[in-house]
Amino acid sequence: MSQAIVDGLTQLVEVLIADGYQVIGPTVSGGAIVLAELTGAGQLPAGWGVETGPGYYRLRRRDDDALFAHSAGPQSWKTFLHPPRRKLWSTDTNGPFEPAEPDRPRYALLGVRGCDLAAIGKLRDVLRLDGAFEARHQSLFVVAVNCTEPGGVCFCASMGTGPAAGPGADLTLTELTGHFVVEPGTDAGRALLDRIDHRDAHADEAGNARAAVDAATQRMGRAMPEVDLRALLAGSRESPHWADVAERCLICGNCTMVCPTCFCTTTEDVTDLTGDHAERWQRWSSCFELDFSYLHGGSVRASGESRYRQWITHKLSTWYDQFGGSGCVGCGRCIAWCPVGIDITEEAGRLADA
Repeated sequence: MSQAIVDGLTQLVEVLIADGYQVIGPTVSGGAIVLAELTGAGQLPAGWGVETGPGYYRLRRRDDDALFAHSAGPQSWKTFLHPPRRKLWSTDTNGPFEPAEPDRPRYALLGVRGCDLAAIGKLRDVLRLDGAFEARHQSLFVVAVNCTEPGGVCFCASMGTGPAAGPGADLTLTELTGHFVVEPGTDAGRALLDRIDHRDAHADEAGNARAAVDAATQRMGRAMPEVDLRALLAGSRESPHWADVAERCLICGNCTMVCPTCFCTTTEDVTDLTGDHAERWQRWSSCFELDFSYLHGGSVRASGESRYRQWITHKLSTWYDQFGGSGCVGCGRCIAWCPVGIDITEEAGRLADA
């Protein structure tokens, strides 16, 4: 790996840490590319790529030392902005009600792909009135990475979210052999870049960066059918196809857990063994849970068929009614991490062909 790359990224991480940010980025752990706190550029997954398919994810060694030549892992940045579990309040017998202490870390997210950058924007559309989320979002510093190596389950190009990262990043990197091309997107990004050793890109370097991203568009592993998905799902409520999906779906909820835009939560009250102390916690929930649609003594969606239909219909259709766009960003995580390999693009295609 070029020493200039190592030095530049090391400076970037060091400056962010010096500014009080907790730097989160990709690293290798447990046989996957995961998101974790970084203290230096040496923790990035140099030379690692991934192979993905329906129900399949494997790390593989590359022939180079590329740092960001891998597609999405099992986590998304949602984990840090909308935590899986969060304490809301606590109380004791005859004691005061104590709201949970605000937990508002300043995150710098390093290596955000176009699909995940779009997902962060969609989460903000949904959770802008959630004070905890908004506080974390307002203090973010985002270093995006244009994708030049789409994976086997990626379909961001057909969802309009990549491979080029859209607006919303403070800095955007494009990784080329031996160097990065950097584009600041905000005043904060420009100010930080001025504190790191860099030079102006030559015209051919900028052109090569654009060409690498354009080429990635043609190498997507998947694509959504070119139809009006909103109308397709709205008109497919009674399709016999849902029964076919239900025969394969395990109702495990993996797709909602790895999805970067699924946002549903529930609350749980817990007590200690004495019963003198109680706490209320918020945790991620899923429309695949039987209790999710519990109403007036029973579940509205008791069958796996109806729960899968609810998930995909909300993601691709009724999300428009609530938030003005699709809830899917084409990252492909739900395909790779489905134990039985159910493919959202394939299911949409079957409905379109029916």
